[in-house]
Amino acid sequence: MQAGFKGLAAGIFLLGGLAVTASAADWDAKISNPKPAAEDVTLPMPCGGAMVFRRVAVPADGPLGDTRVMLGGGDPARGSIEGVHPEYIAGSFSDGKNQRSYLIGKYEVSQAQYEAVMAETPEACPKVAVPKRLPQADIGWFDAVKFTERYSVWLRTNAAKALPKEGDEAAYIRLPTEAEWEYAARGGASVSPADFGERLFAMPEGMPKYVWFAGTQSANGKPQLTGLLNPGPLGIHDMLGNVDEMVLEPFRLNKLGRSHGQAGGYVVRGGNYLTGEQDIRTALRQEVPYFDDAGARKSKTTGFRVVAAVPSLTSGVQLKAVQQAWDKLGASSATDDRPGVQLGKQAETPIEDLAVLAKAAPDPEMKKRLEQVQASLRADLALRDEQRDRAARTALRMGAFLGQKLADDGKWVDRLRSLYESQKASDPNSDRTKDYQAKVQENQKALDDNLRYYADTVIRIAEDYGDDTLKRQRDLLATEMKNLGLAHLVPYLERHTGHVLGYRDDHKVSRQKWLDDYVKM
Repeated sequence: MQAGFKGLAAGIFLLGGLAVTASAADWDAKISNPKPAAEDVTLPMPCGGAMVFRRVAVPADGPLGDTRVMLGGGDPARGSIEGVHPEYIAGSFSDGKNQRSYLIGKYEVSQAQYEAVMAETPEACPKVAVPKRLPQADIGWFDAVKFTERYSVWLRTNAAKALPKEGDEAAYIRLPTEAEWEYAARGGASVSPADFGERLFAMPEGMPKYVWFAGTQSANGKPQLTGLLNPGPLGIHDMLGNVDEMVLEPFRLNKLGRSHGQAGGYVVRGGNYLTGEQDIRTALRQEVPYFDDAGARKSKTTGFRVVAAVPSLTSGVQLKAVQQAWDKLGASSATDDRPGVQLGKQAETPIEDLAVLAKAAPDPEMKKRLEQVQASLRADLALRDEQRDRAARTALRMGAFLGQKLADDGKWVDRLRSLYESQKASDPNSDRTKDYQAKVQENQKALDDNLRYYADTVIRIAEDYGDDTLKRQRDLLATEMKNLGLAHLVPYLERHTGHVLGYRDDHKVSRQKWLDDYVKM
C-alpha cells in the first residue's frame, strides 16, 4: 500500500503507511477544529480532546534527499537577524516516491489543549468552553517543551495505534524547527518559488482577513480565538499574528548567508496581536532570553504550535539505505552519466585516489590531512551534484512550459489555416481571405521561432545531463508540479523528457515530430 495521506473514509487518512483515524473527541468541534477541511489529520488528547494537524509536503529524492529553500527577508537593517540564507528541509514521513512530509498543528495550542495535557488527574481536566480556544500564552519555552513531552507520553500510553509511524518508529510531538515553521508559513511546496520568497503569502482578501495585528481594525490589543480568520496556503491558521510562536532551536544571528556560531535565547516567530500591520512578515523573528529575574521568561503575547515527527533513523532497513546514499555523496563521478564522460579503469575517481593514498600513508599526520582533503572534496562534489540537479529540474520545467506553448500555438495555427482554406474556397480574393492569410503567416512564423527555440533547448539539455539525472529530476519535478496545482503540466513534462532522451539516442532534430506530439495531446 502506498504511503501518504489519501482519504480512505470519513476522518481516516494514510500516514507513512498507517491508517490514522480522526477520533470523534468528546469536545465540541468548535473547540478542537473550528474550520474543518479536507486532509485534516486529528490525534486524540487527554480529557476527551483532540488536536488537528496539517500535512506539509517536502519534495525529496531518496533517503538523504531534501529541499533547499531560501528563508529570511531582504531588509538590510535586519540582515544580522533576518538575512536571506539557505536552509535544507525534509519531512519525517514517506509520502510517495519523491516526497516526504511532516505534520504541523493547524492551530496554535489552545488553553483547553494545554490544560488537558498538563492536568495531573482526570478531575483536573478543564471545563471546555469556546473561550478556552484562545491560544495558550504566558508560558515559557520550558513549559512548551514540557507540554510536548507529556503529550507524547500520553499518546504512546493511551493512543499508540492512532500515532503515525515511519519504519519501526511511532511519531512523537515536539516544537517545530525554525526551518519547518517558516517553510510552512510561506506555503511550502504548494506555492511557486516566486511567491515563496515574498514578504507575505498571498492574501487576496486583505491582511485583516488572515492576520491578527495591532489596532482597532484587527486584534484591538487582545489575543483572539484560534481559527477565526482565513488560513494560509497550506490550510494552517494564525501563523502570522495573534501570538508569537516558539520554535525548537536557540536563536542565532545571521552572518552573510550562514548562522553565527553563538547560540542565544529562544526564538519566537510570526508577530503577535501587538505587532503593527506594517511589521507583519513571514521572516519576522525575535530573540527572547530563557530566563529573567523572576525565573523562566514568560510573555502574554507568546504561545506555540507543535509538529508530529519521528527520529531520522527509523529502522535497520532505512539505516542501510541512508548509508548507501551517504557512500554515493560526492562520489558521483564514479557513475557520472553525463554524455561523453569517460572514466579510468584503475582509480575511477579522485575520491578513490585519495582514499588509497590515505590508507597507504605511513605518517599519521599525512594520513589525517589526506582524509580531510577527501572529506572536503566529497562535500564540494556533493554540492556540485545538488546544483546540477536543481539546474536540470529548472531546464525540464522550462521545457514543459514550452511544450504547452507549442501545443496551444500549433492548435491555433491549425484552426486559423482551416478558416483560411474555408474562406479561400468560398471567396478567394476578398479582404477577409487576405486577412486570414496574413494571420496564418504571422502565427506560423511565431510558431516556427518557438519550435526552433524548443529544439535548441532539447539539444542543450541532452548534452548537459545524463539519463539517470534527467529521469530522477523528471520524477521529482512531477511531484513538485502536483503540489503546486500544476498536474496538467505533467504530461508535457513527460513528453519533453521523452524528446530529450530520444535525441540522446539518435541525435536527430525532429522538430515536426516534436510539434505533432504536443498538438495531438
